[in-house]
Amino acid sequence: MSLKQQRNTRQRQLVLDVVRGRRDHPTAEQIYQSVREQDAHVSRGTVYRNLNLLCDNREIYRVVMSNSDRFDLRTDPHYHIHCLVCDSVVDVPYTYDRAYDETLEQETGYRVLCHHMVVEGVCPDCQRSETGSVQ
Repeated sequence: MSLKQQRNTRQRQLVLDVVRGRRDHPTAEQIYQSVREQDAHVSRGTVYRNLNLLCDNREIYRVVMSNSDRFDLRTDPHYHIHCLVCDSVVDVPYTYDRAYDETLEQETGYRVLCHHMVVEGVCPDCQRSETGSVQ
């Protein structure tokens, strides 16, 4: 194996370890900053390429958001909720609705593989604080 392949594997592992070590659905930029704390020589492009590869390999999951994609260590079908005030993203404790996929298949003729849902709102902490208004 060439040195380049080893370096990419090590860098990919760094990116994966950062995502696995966080439960807050970090952005690519947050992951980049965490990786840089461990290895100052890793470029932003390397982190982004490895995030894409890890998503393609289904080792992590990309949560598509309106403002910036987030990354999740959970790859099973599940939902997310996004606070529009503090920008936090958390998993929704609600079972994935496979019946919805089946209904869509029957009504559209598509073979539905899965659906994604991100609920937007204001989290309890922001509701309690003075910053609880959405701008």
